[in-house]
Amino acid sequence: MKKLISKSLLILSLMFIVGQHAIAQVLEDYNPKWQEGEREKWFSSNDRLILDLDLETFPLASFSFEFPDHSVVFVGEKLWFFTDQDTVFTEQVADFKKEVSSERVNLTVFKNGISSDQASVKKILKSETLESSITEVGLLSDKRNFDRQSIRDFFVVGLLISLLLITLYKLAYPFIFAMMVKPISLLNAEDFSESGSLQKFFSIDILFYVFLVNMLLSLAMVTGLVAFRQEWLEARIELSFTSLIIIWLGGAFFLLILTILKFTAIRILSYLFDLGKLEFPHFFYLLRLVVISTIGLILVCAFFLLNEFSSIKMALELSFTGFFWIYILGILALFLIMVNRLGFKKYHLFTYLCIAELVPFLILAKLVLDLGH
Repeated sequence: MKKLISKSLLILSLMFIVGQHAIAQVLEDYNPKWQEGEREKWFSSNDRLILDLDLETFPLASFSFEFPDHSVVFVGEKLWFFTDQDTVFTEQVADFKKEVSSERVNLTVFKNGISSDQASVKKILKSETLESSITEVGLLSDKRNFDRQSIRDFFVVGLLISLLLITLYKLAYPFIFAMMVKPISLLNAEDFSESGSLQKFFSIDILFYVFLVNMLLSLAMVTGLVAFRQEWLEARIELSFTSLIIIWLGGAFFLLILTILKFTAIRILSYLFDLGKLEFPHFFYLLRLVVISTIGLILVCAFFLLNEFSSIKMALELSFTGFFWIYILGILALFLIMVNRLGFKKYHLFTYLCIAELVPFLILAKLVLDLGH
């Protein structure tokens, strides 16, 4: 009987000891302190949770984090990570404090329709077993050290510089500016009339205009590159306001060179296919289409950067997809205009447009798609 009692006490003691190590002790539960963000017009997004974290007390304890799928998490103004699925992990308070370099910090979780019961933050004491298992799950999170304010500053400064140059261009060349931004010209095919067609390209006014268009397009592309391939960029350069400005200007000059090469190729193909002076209306018709589409891209970038930052990736994905199909439709419209107005043979024009526009554009789109993914 005594042996049975002794064994029972021993088993109960072991169970108590194991239980103490297996269960994490909650030191502070932050869940009742979640604040649901209200809709603002500019520098915050709707549908977000805000929490003030104390990093001074219990430095040897750990934070237990739980976040829902497709949420974006910020520590202060710094993008911490985003989740593709429900994510649970822990991080020691002392390590977290070193990472943010502050004693108190705001944790913000962005997700459309999120509520306070979908996210959880607790300060706990836990065992080594729990730490190792949960930390392994935490490694699935894509942690980031990029400050979202940097991309905002870059975009706003880049846009202001572009608008300033556009204003100066409008004052210097009002006729060309007014003619190149008219959307109605895409429908009435003004470029293919004698009065509406520009018969020059290698002049300072046209090249400067093309450079301005490429500045706006490069601005949208760099913003998209940061949104889609931030980790890839951070592995190669230090992402900062200065580096983004350099990439933007370098991209604008690179696009200008590509545009010059494209026009040269169109001129050569137009000569080989015996199409006369067709290269000018062809080029400027699609350039006007690119201008209007790029303005749409810039507006989307501006709205989601300043209003709905958590949704910018999806918005840009839809916008670039729209840009792709708009350009394809532009090539189709160009084909129909040439057939109806100029009387060229269909197979002749189809071959010309495939070589001059469709194939190069699809190759470029494939390269951009590979870079974005």
